[in-house]
Amino acid sequence: MKILVIGSGAREHSIAEAFRRSLYQPYVIVSPGNPGIAREFETVELESFEDIEDYCIIESVDLVFIGPEKPLSEGLADHLRAHNIHVVGPSKSATRIESSKFFAKQLMMQNNIPTARFESYTDFDDAVSSLEKWNHPIVIKADGLAAGKGVFISNTKDDSVRVISDLLQKGSLGESGNRILIEEYLSGWETSLFAITDGVNFKTTIFSQDHKQLFDGDQGPNTGGMGAYAPVPEAEIYRHDIENLIVGPTIKAMGESGCPFQGILYIGLMITASGPKVIEFNCRLGDPECQTILPLLETDFVDICNSIIGGTVADLDLKWMNKSAVCVYAVSRDYPKNSNFITPITFSAHMDSFAFYGAVHFQNNELLAGGGRIMAITSVGLSKNEARNKVYHDLNKVFFEGMHYRRDIGLRENKF
Repeated sequence: MKILVIGSGAREHSIAEAFRRSLYQPYVIVSPGNPGIAREFETVELESFEDIEDYCIIESVDLVFIGPEKPLSEGLADHLRAHNIHVVGPSKSATRIESSKFFAKQLMMQNNIPTARFESYTDFDDAVSSLEKWNHPIVIKADGLAAGKGVFISNTKDDSVRVISDLLQKGSLGESGNRILIEEYLSGWETSLFAITDGVNFKTTIFSQDHKQLFDGDQGPNTGGMGAYAPVPEAEIYRHDIENLIVGPTIKAMGESGCPFQGILYIGLMITASGPKVIEFNCRLGDPECQTILPLLETDFVDICNSIIGGTVADLDLKWMNKSAVCVYAVSRDYPKNSNFITPITFSAHMDSFAFYGAVHFQNNELLAGGGRIMAITSVGLSKNEARNKVYHDLNKVFFEGMHYRRDIGLRENKF
């Protein structure tokens, strides 16, 4: 059995690792991958949809798993399905649940799915004028894909004007910021859940909790994610409401809208005093939640994928280890800004944790850290504290110039 994983980051590394543990013993290829992934798996450069299609046919690939949102939003899953290639990933029309926050908000409002009140704008003056009717803090979001960097919490009107100007006038996020959403700020605590769905039925995973801000204590700018842990026991009492008021209605509404969602749906949630509300949807496994929950998965990942493709999710038996996992990202000194800074990575000893590689390079037989999220280190333990101790112990074995990571992943108190 051959499986091709599309993507180049730590998330795709963890997906490849999940496939490697399968009882089907598949041969796993990652495209394009990165030099860190290439230490463990074959990697191949495939430039276009046609290149991927041809590779799958020539190499008799049995299954393609698409990791990142960009190729999904460009229609890669549609292209492969049109050529009878088995693929896990939603259609281009279904990815709008992530690629357009406006689409997702409209879907939720039309189907009474609990979420924050919002308005959308494409004109700078209109957006600024609307600030008079909002109580700060507010949340300002770019409508399109922004690699986890399109959400801004604004505490004052002056802050809001600056963010709106950056997006609508200065084009700081390009076309992704041509439309913005202004939302009410929800108070509470966050958690994430994945729904595995064939477009009709679904099964949900364990809960996880991402830490998006750059610095300890949830300070600094939002990033693509600095770490996560799972499970989140405090979220379990909300599972019934989340499945019945959010997940089920969302999947039903997508089908009724003519764009059934087949794949893995990410639901970012705020647990408020009035119940769970949707912060955002993603059309794929989130990063770093993916690197956190997959090491705890007991059900064969190939069986999960086959249930999505074959429309048999209703019969899927999802099982998880009775353990905890903590994932911490080591990032470059300028993250989340773009940086061309490259420096060697050294390891003082063998790590017992999973090391999932992201922004790394290889030159002169050396593994190098680039600009961005360099590697996600994930540890599994009998408790969250044990997993935390293990992951931070192993992080002390890694060094590259300018290395930064949060030291408080998993320490939040999930209280109102």
